[in-house]
Amino acid sequence: MNKFTDQLNPTSELLGLSDIIITDTKEARDGSIHIIVKSIKTEILCPHCKTPMEPYGYGRSLTLRHLPVFGREVYIEITPPRGICKRCDDNPTATQTLDWFKQNGHMTKPYEDYLMLQLIGSTQSDVAKKESVTEENLQNIMDRYKMESVDWGTIKRIGLLGIDEIAQKKGYKDYVTIITSRYQTKNKILGVIEGKEKANIEAFLSSIPKKKKKTITAICVDMCNNYIGAISAVFSSDIPIVVDRFHVAKLYRKSIAELRSQELKRLRKDLTKESYQALRPAIKILISKQERYNKKEKEILSPLFKLSPAIKAAYRLSRELMIIYNTHYKKETAQRKIEQWIRKVELSSVTCLDTFIKTLAYYSDYIGNYFIRRETSGFVEGINNKVKVIKRRCYGIYNLKHLFQRIYLDLQGYDIFLPKHMVTAC
Repeated sequence: MNKFTDQLNPTSELLGLSDIIITDTKEARDGSIHIIVKSIKTEILCPHCKTPMEPYGYGRSLTLRHLPVFGREVYIEITPPRGICKRCDDNPTATQTLDWFKQNGHMTKPYEDYLMLQLIGSTQSDVAKKESVTEENLQNIMDRYKMESVDWGTIKRIGLLGIDEIAQKKGYKDYVTIITSRYQTKNKILGVIEGKEKANIEAFLSSIPKKKKKTITAICVDMCNNYIGAISAVFSSDIPIVVDRFHVAKLYRKSIAELRSQELKRLRKDLTKESYQALRPAIKILISKQERYNKKEKEILSPLFKLSPAIKAAYRLSRELMIIYNTHYKKETAQRKIEQWIRKVELSSVTCLDTFIKTLAYYSDYIGNYFIRRETSGFVEGINNKVKVIKRRCYGIYNLKHLFQRIYLDLQGYDIFLPKHMVTAC
């Protein structure tokens, strides 16, 4: 041994490898560390009859990439023993494999786990460069971990189910539907489905095991009839379909923004440049999407509201709707309050909310379900943002299997691949 490897003094426990003893450690010319190990496991099972085989020499020597040490590449060298079965016809032979490597593999399992950990929040290209492996190797490892679809056996309870879509390409083209869940603060990816057709969504929801379906507390969606139709076809009415407050707020804000834009164009024409510039602080407050205004902000808004009664009336109505949402009403009471609010809008001079109140009335029951447990699809929007980051980071992922794998890694990878002692420490 040279001075460096002599001081290194690795052990099988430190390497995280079982059933071996270390016989030598050496440093290669390229600076990598090679650790020669020997199997201490005596049993070799016959692949056919699953009984112990008799010793029959050794197989070919394997050099397996392992976890790096002090920034250096590490390789494990092992010559596994072979066995022969005298019980089976033709006396087949087999080479021993340990639980930390595969017979035809080139890496140890701890190193493969390490590579998966490096892929979280990164790209295959970047990890391949950093670790001197190929992108093909990384993809093959992901495929071996079977991360291309949900493993229902690993999910105890679904909890809150979320369904939403994202565009795979710019210009809102080639949609995919993302189905996720949230239970006890843990977000999980359940499915990535091409398009947003009712038949495809219904087929996936039908594939959920019966026992898992019973663990769903509610299903959060946007105002998409395809999603609602698919859910209604698969689940009973006992599982509420929730259109949460954020989707409602998004719609009325869009209507009010259109009114605000029209009114500001009018004021820009009617007022002098100096007078319009004086309204900038008030415009900034309106654009901020605040639900409440303090005394100082009301004073700043007052001149604008005097010049545009339409904006004042629209914003006052929107605040009244938000008060309903912020008050802990039961579903029946909340729906009654919303119906009263709709009638008030209809009797007012505000016309920009006409389309919105029709939508509100049409989806009344699903919107009312929000008030049962006040569940939202905020986690769905958060996951969608994460998916968009993944797409940008990888310059687009158009293979749905690969997209599922990358979402799976970013959402659940730390729970799976982070060493258990580090998880406990966190």
